[in-house]
Amino acid sequence: MTKKKLSFWLSAGIIFSLLVTGCSQTKPMKSEATNSEVKKDELVLAVGNEPEMGFDPTIGWGRYGSPLFQSTLLKRDSDLNIVNDLATRYDVSDDGLVWTVQLRENVTFSDGKPLTADDVTFTFETAMTNGSVLDFQALEKVEAAGPTTVKFTLKTPQSTFVNSLVATGIVPKHAYGKEYAEHPIGSGPYQFVQWDKGQQLIVKANPHYYGDMPFFQKVTFLFLNEDAAFAAAQTGVVDVTAIPAAYSKKAIQGMRLEAVKTVDNRGIAFPTVPAGQVTEEDIPIGNDVTADPAIRKAINLAINRDELIKGVLEGYGSPAFSAVDRLPWWNAETVFEDGDIEGAKKLLQDAGWRDNDGDGIVEKGSLKAEFTLLYPANDVIRQSLSLVVADMMKPLGIQINIEGKSWEMIEKDMYSQAVLMGWGSHDPHELYNVYHSKLAGKDYFNTGYYHNETVNEYLDEALHAKTEEAANVFWKKAQWDGTTGLSAIGDAPWAWLVNIDHLYLVKEGLDIGEQKIQPHEHGWPITDNLVEWEWTE
Repeated sequence: MTKKKLSFWLSAGIIFSLLVTGCSQTKPMKSEATNSEVKKDELVLAVGNEPEMGFDPTIGWGRYGSPLFQSTLLKRDSDLNIVNDLATRYDVSDDGLVWTVQLRENVTFSDGKPLTADDVTFTFETAMTNGSVLDFQALEKVEAAGPTTVKFTLKTPQSTFVNSLVATGIVPKHAYGKEYAEHPIGSGPYQFVQWDKGQQLIVKANPHYYGDMPFFQKVTFLFLNEDAAFAAAQTGVVDVTAIPAAYSKKAIQGMRLEAVKTVDNRGIAFPTVPAGQVTEEDIPIGNDVTADPAIRKAINLAINRDELIKGVLEGYGSPAFSAVDRLPWWNAETVFEDGDIEGAKKLLQDAGWRDNDGDGIVEKGSLKAEFTLLYPANDVIRQSLSLVVADMMKPLGIQINIEGKSWEMIEKDMYSQAVLMGWGSHDPHELYNVYHSKLAGKDYFNTGYYHNETVNEYLDEALHAKTEEAANVFWKKAQWDGTTGLSAIGDAPWAWLVNIDHLYLVKEGLDIGEQKIQPHEHGWPITDNLVEWEWTE
């Protein structure tokens, strides 16, 4: 039996098993169904991976989409503006150290117990103790100043602290314990019903929810691989399924393709310092070739991002010129005309890079313009991007040798070799992490050891600004201030390539509302506005 046939039968078997066991608890919708059959109040989704750690916001659940079961103090609307959720208002003291949040009154959890400031305090204290993926380093203490008033005291002013209020779902102090992640209780629009690990999650509308009640009273999430999810769409089992670009040309009767714009980016992180140093763990730092800004800028200039989108992403993506394209803190001046081979050649020549020995690779003195680009071996998209970019550089005389490795192996080389990375967040703090010299060599942050003191100052000013609006001025200057910056028209420590559209097959007649620019592919970002979904026909 061929691999293709085996994959088909495995997928079919999984779907048949789901139907027999009743995990979706809904009948497959036929394309010729009547209008009354279509207007059901249940959904079946296959929109992402199973959250292995469960549904506990204090360890990161809900960071990349709605936490479903829990409410957050604040949230971002479809234009990424910060608006109230559990909070009715928040104020920041003149010194930027005290954030006072006023809560809605008469809010209850899904078990009917009241939500108070003590629950908010407990949530954030627990998150700090649990070592959440969210950044609470600046938080000194959190305290209840009344039944519906919470005060957060910071060690230093931090504009990005507002994102902790956006991304942290509130858990109940009275019902939190070791089993919470597997049996969550919250004040969000949905409440937990059943989790069959490796198969499905079932939720139902929370009758105690304070906001507009969702149209769909029951939602089942199926945990399927790409082949099985697509097969489930073909058989009518699911109402929405996420698909890779490779499946985008395969039409399914009764379903439409939705392409959602994202800041789920892919780019090349360059070592920006010469070789010769090592970390405390004896991991090598630096690369003599990519340490030359002319090499990095020429690569940025020569890359044809539209061709990458057409050739690798089947047309579903957008050119990436930064880590934050189209977000409120993005500097649009960082966009430039790419695919300029002749301009890139001249840039190299002016910097002293020439092919003196006729082997097709330019050199500067005895140094050849040759280096390795690493990518995670199990990632087909990153492999394809690496191959195409390497081919695009050949006319310049730059030899890029691509190599796929496990992340464990990449970690041993990522400070001395170029790496095809992926980022993308609704939190501008990511700019600080990726580019500030304080974070050089800290895990996956600033792997290239980039250092520009002016950029550092802008990043510091942005981080310590009182409001996000004030901070955005400095985030933008850090990217480009007209003279210097962290973008490709500045120091070019990265070559950002593409933002990958998130693709979904959606049942005809199902309105999934206005989708905001989605972040990196973790979580279920499409469900962020699930309460707005409804059948329209």
